[in-house]
Amino acid sequence: MKTSRTLLASAALCLLATSMPALADTSGKKIALSNNYAGNSWRQAMLTSWEKVTGEAVKAGQVAAADAFTTAENQATEQAAQIQNMILQGYDAIVINAASPTALNGAVKEACDAGITVVSFDGIVTEPCAWRIAVDFKEMGRSQVEYLSGKLPQGGNLLEIRGLAGVFVDDEISAGIHAGVEQFPQFKIVGSVHGDWAQDVAQKAVAGILPSLPEIVGVVTQGGDGYGAAQAIAAANRPMPVIVMGNREDELKWWKEQKDANGYETMSVSIAPGVSTLAFWVAQQILDGKEVKKDLVVPFLRIDQDNLEANLANTQAGGVANVEYSLEDAQKVIGSAM
Repeated sequence: MKTSRTLLASAALCLLATSMPALADTSGKKIALSNNYAGNSWRQAMLTSWEKVTGEAVKAGQVAAADAFTTAENQATEQAAQIQNMILQGYDAIVINAASPTALNGAVKEACDAGITVVSFDGIVTEPCAWRIAVDFKEMGRSQVEYLSGKLPQGGNLLEIRGLAGVFVDDEISAGIHAGVEQFPQFKIVGSVHGDWAQDVAQKAVAGILPSLPEIVGVVTQGGDGYGAAQAIAAANRPMPVIVMGNREDELKWWKEQKDANGYETMSVSIAPGVSTLAFWVAQQILDGKEVKKDLVVPFLRIDQDNLEANLANTQAGGVANVEYSLEDAQKVIGSAM
């Protein structure tokens, strides 16, 4: 016959069990990465971080697979077809860096209707069934002009280098830059080109527009374009403006060389490529039964004059200053948003 103490203990255990969310075992779950573009150092670093962190998760038995797929062209129709193939292949979650915030919504809805968890990051989607992970890209753009206002209080003409046309990130950063110019009207944007977040494309685009521009005091950017801009400006024998950098190793190296040679000052800002690993762990946690808010915001990674050397030393040649996320990091991000 059970004692009253045993009965009480049994009742407490039952109450505890019913009050706790049921968690799923994700060791048999398959997660896929749908990436729309790999033509610059940021995207290459993003894929490398994904492979490194998810490879360890697969080895540890935390998931069964974490395959990465990149479309040949930056086309939303091609990426939508890729996502539809992932649905047919039976993935439990799809992590997306999207070519468009809206053009993939149909394919994303198909995945959700099939019971698949969809987590978008960097290039996010607007379909309500998906989760979104992003930095405040508008603030990232605005903060560049704010920095320039402190360094160049008299203002002047700015050249804007944008990213990939039609992509959410490009639109948001540009909107932030223009908001910054409204806030600090001593500056005027006198030219704008698309550099596709790639140094060679940016160098060619800047070289093409420079002859039509008056003197510029600053270049506002999106990442992967600062070094290309510097090369084009130097080749044109024009005074070197303050170029905001985007955390790429070649940009940081050039900045360090100029700093040592003539005291050149600027700042550098970008989203860390390792945000792909945060998206992976968020997908894993959702599959594990955790409650996660639909929209998560992570800070952008900024480098300033006083910590340039430390960041450059920790950035591999040809790479990007980076932060990779662990399961514990993801749990903290999830918890802080609740």
